[in-house]
Amino acid sequence: MSGLVEHLAGGVTTTCFCWEVVRRDGVRMGFTDHDRDLAFGGVVFRAGTGLTARALQQVAGLAVDNSEAAGALSDEGIAEADLRAGRFDGAAVTMWLVNWADPEQRMLRFAGSIGEVAESDGAFRAELRGLTDGLNRVQGRVIQSACDAVLGDARCGVALEGADYGGAYRIVALRERRVLVVAGGAGFAAGFFARGRCRFTGGAAAGLSGDIKTDRFGPEGREIELWQEPGALPAVGDAVDLRAGCDRTAATCRTKFANFANFRGFPDVPREDWIVASPPREVAAGRGG
Repeated sequence: MSGLVEHLAGGVTTTCFCWEVVRRDGVRMGFTDHDRDLAFGGVVFRAGTGLTARALQQVAGLAVDNSEAAGALSDEGIAEADLRAGRFDGAAVTMWLVNWADPEQRMLRFAGSIGEVAESDGAFRAELRGLTDGLNRVQGRVIQSACDAVLGDARCGVALEGADYGGAYRIVALRERRVLVVAGGAGFAAGFFARGRCRFTGGAAAGLSGDIKTDRFGPEGREIELWQEPGALPAVGDAVDLRAGCDRTAATCRTKFANFANFRGFPDVPREDWIVASPPREVAAGRGG
């Protein structure tokens, strides 16, 4: 970085911005606002993508560093279909100020992730959220009867990827863009996948996932209704992986998952209506006498 500082102090500069985007599915992409491709750190930063960034606002304290990336959509760079499918949601972003005459002279200017993405008229705008955004999350636990662990995480301990809690299925029909009809699944009772997750492993929606609203048997097969339609619609014959759901109650933890030792709720906590309850009138009158 010292070389870049000296370069900037020289008065005449040859600098540009470079961005590396790492999607949650592992795809790495590099962009630059320079007029030719640059390469460093094992990434090729491609020019001609139309990607630009507004002035980066960096502040002290826990406030969020903000910026915005804007650019044109292209199949070679950021495709409209990928944006609509949500493949860039939550992607990690790193931005450098680079001396394009000597890319080894560079300075890290931003590290964070992509937030809200908007698209219209063949262009997009993506909100960039700094690392301090994570410090705004609520910490601590809430005393409640339901479990506050996420099914399958370290606190829960259930081996959710095992054959006892789901498997791979083929889509035989698609209704209303968010109801999947899959073949098989007779080994699990109706409702077993409700509140669970589905992950598409083939077709246009490969790599995307969704939350399951309901799970029931129909005349054509098992009907899996999602809360939201996928960003890219699957097709008949595509593969999907279904995983069990949990309603976070103590009874489900004990009977469905045999995991009550790791239950993270407080099943004996009185409900809210108990707090405002008052004794019957005749009981109160008897005590007064």
